Amino acid sequence: MQSFSMLINGDLVQGNRPLDIINPATEEVFQRITCADESQFEQAIGAAKAAFPQWQTVDMQNRRDSLNKLADALEEQTNVFAELLTQEQGKPLAESIAEVGFSCAFIRYFAQSELPIETYQDDETAKIELHRKPLGVVAGVVPWNFPLMIGSFKLAPAVLAGNTFILKPPATTPLCVLKLSEICQQIFPKGVVNIITDNNDLGHILSTHPDVAKVAFTGSTPVGKKIMSAAATTLKRLTLELGGNDAGIVLPDVDPKKIAPAIFATAFMNCGQVCIALKRLYVHEDIYDDLVHELSELANNAIVGNGLHEGVTFGPIQNKAQFIKVQEYLADAKENGVISAGGEVLDGPGFFMRPTIVRDVTDGCKVVDEEPFGPILPVIKYKTIDEAVERANNSVFGLGGSVWSNDLDKAYDVAKRLECGTTWINQHLAFGPTVPFGGAKESGIGVEFAQEGLLEYTQVHVINMAKQTF
Repeated sequence: MQSFSMLINGDLVQGNRPLDIINPATEEVFQRITCADESQFEQAIGAAKAAFPQWQTVDMQNRRDSLNKLADALEEQTNVFAELLTQEQGKPLAESIAEVGFSCAFIRYFAQSELPIETYQDDETAKIELHRKPLGVVAGVVPWNFPLMIGSFKLAPAVLAGNTFILKPPATTPLCVLKLSEICQQIFPKGVVNIITDNNDLGHILSTHPDVAKVAFTGSTPVGKKIMSAAATTLKRLTLELGGNDAGIVLPDVDPKKIAPAIFATAFMNCGQVCIALKRLYVHEDIYDDLVHELSELANNAIVGNGLHEGVTFGPIQNKAQFIKVQEYLADAKENGVISAGGEVLDGPGFFMRPTIVRDVTDGCKVVDEEPFGPILPVIKYKTIDEAVERANNSVFGLGGSVWSNDLDKAYDVAKRLECGTTWINQHLAFGPTVPFGGAKESGIGVEFAQEGLLEYTQVHVINMAKQTF
C-alpha cells in the first residue's frame, strides 16, 4: 500500500472517509485511501477563492513556467504514473505510458499559449479593445477512462488563464490524479491548484456552490444534464464533453483487408472505453461480408488480460458496474444480431470481455442506438450513401464520426453531411492539443483544446473608450 493525499490550500491532507481502490484485472483491493467529506470540499473551494485575487495578477510567463515545470516533473515519473494507471484503470501498460505522454503534451501546449488583447477599433474617435479575463474558481471533474490526461487538459488552460483550480478525479481511478498532488504542491502557490476526491457522491457541491465560477466536466450525458441543471442556480460557465455513439461510414471502394486494422484499433482502444471511439460501423453491402471477416480475424487474435503482463493488447473493463452494463449490451447484440467474433466473458477474476464483432444487426436495438462504452462493435449493412448518412445522423449523440474511402473528394462530401463535432476521413479518434474538440447535440457544450478551448476559461471584457474629453 502506498500513501496518497489530497491537495488543499497547499497542504497534502488525508480525507475523512475511507475509500478502497480495486484493480479491475484482479477484482482485488490494491490500495486503501481516504476521500473528502463535505467540509473538505468547502475548504478546497475556500482556498481556491482566497488564492484567486493574487494568482490572476501573476504575469503570463510565470504561469507558463509553472506549467512547464509540471510537465517536466510528470514526464520524469512516467513509469511510476503509468504502472499506477494500469493498476487502477486496467489499460495495457503501453497505453498508460502514452496517456502520461499525452498529458505532458497538453500541458506544454497550453504553457506556450497566449491571450492577446484584440483591437476592434483604433481611430480618431474611439479605441475598442477585447480583453480576456479569468473567471475565478474553476472545477474540473474527470472520468475513469483517461483520468490523468483529461485532468491535465483541464488544469493547464484554467491556471494559464489566471483561474484557480479544483480537480476532482473519479472514485474508481483517483490514484494518478492524487499522485499529481505531490508535484503540484511543489510548483503552485497555496490554493491555486487543489485536488480532492470523493466516493462519487459530492460533485453536486461544485455544481451548486456560488463561489465556483465554472465546471469543466467530461463524462456521461445523464450526469452532464444534472450538472447543467444544478449550475443554473448560479449561471455557472460550463464545458461539457459528454457521451458519444460515433458512426463510421465505409464506402465500397476500399480494400477491406487494408482498412480493417485502422477501424479495429479506433473501435477497441482502451477496451472500447473512449468517448470518441468508433461505435457504429455502416458498411456498403458490396464489401460487407469481407470487412466483417477481416474485423473478426483481428478480434479473434486479440490478447486479453492484465495490462501489466507482456503481450496483452486489451485489458479489463474498468469497474464492475460498467462490466454488468456492457454484458447487457452483449445480450442485446446476441438477441438482435449475430456474433461474428468474441461475445465471451472470460472466466476467473477480472472484468474481462473479448472484443466483439456483431453482424446482421440494424438500427432500433440498444447495441446500435445507445453507447455500450465497452468492447462491442455493431457492423450495419447499407445500400446507398444517403441511407447511411441518414442512419448515422439519427442519434441524440453528435460527438464524432468518420468516412472511409479511396475517393477523398467523395469522402469529403459525405463528411460535411454528418452531424457531429468532428468528422474524420480515413481515420478516427485522431485528436491533439492543437485541434479544437467539442460535441454536437447531446454530446456536449463548449470546446476543449487549442485556442478555442483556452478561451472557454476566460470572460470577455470589452473596453470601449471614446477619444474625447470634457
